[in-house]
Amino acid sequence: MARGTQHRKRRPRTDARLAPVGPRAVRPKRPSWEDQLFFARLRSHAKWVFVLLALAFAISFVILGVGSGSTGISDILGNFFSGSSATGASLSSLKQQTVEHPKSAVAWSNYANKLEQDHQDDNAIAALTQYTKLEPKDQNALLELAGLYLSRATDWNTLYENSQALTEALSPSSPLAPKPSSSLGKALAALPSPFATAVSSQYTTATDNEYEKVISYLSDRVTVYQKLVALSPDDAVNQYSLGEAAVDAGNSAVAIKAYKAFLKLAPNDSLAPTARQEIASLKTAGG
Repeated sequence: MARGTQHRKRRPRTDARLAPVGPRAVRPKRPSWEDQLFFARLRSHAKWVFVLLALAFAISFVILGVGSGSTGISDILGNFFSGSSATGASLSSLKQQTVEHPKSAVAWSNYANKLEQDHQDDNAIAALTQYTKLEPKDQNALLELAGLYLSRATDWNTLYENSQALTEALSPSSPLAPKPSSSLGKALAALPSPFATAVSSQYTTATDNEYEKVISYLSDRVTVYQKLVALSPDDAVNQYSLGEAAVDAGNSAVAIKAYKAFLKLAPNDSLAPTARQEIASLKTAGG
């Protein structure tokens, strides 16, 4: 996947009462065997340690989201301040602003920001694309759009890799199968394999679709960097970023051109040796 990274826009990121202390209750003496248990001894001889352990678990669960399948309190606070896409009146009102004022760059920018905060990246891409049509020279917006394309490509690449791994896991590798030249191997080869066929059909289609998604987002990212280079042709950083984006998208011609432009602008830059290596590799791969 992509080596380069893009900075994303900012995302918006308990007072316990002490229980009244009452008279200490008299507890019956535990059996000697129970006193040997770790948690029994902990309750009997180190209550405060037990409380700290429980508190640590609670903090890790709420703040870090350990074992909950979420990112913890940051998601809760984010949802609280930004609202959800389903019920947030703020998002609805921002969308309405774009309907009422379709040529307002500010309206589209605010709507795109809100969608990003709500992790609706595809919708944010659409809104931000509309904004860049109205403000085509806003390089910060173009950089953000490139970052969104990279993020979505990364998401789909993860699905693609998982599908590949699942296919391999469900399809035994050759070391697990008998030798094709053996009698058993020949007999098995002659038999149909419905399970293998079903798995292959299902996940081949899935991986193909996911791969196409990855390439689509990466290609759109290249287009954004080409716009940035057109706006600032003497910006060496943009030229190098375009080269990286083109390599990720498998566009050798654009990558070589961008790396050459970068070397012309910054021949002594610390990234110059890497650019030269990329050019040589791309030329070798292209024959």
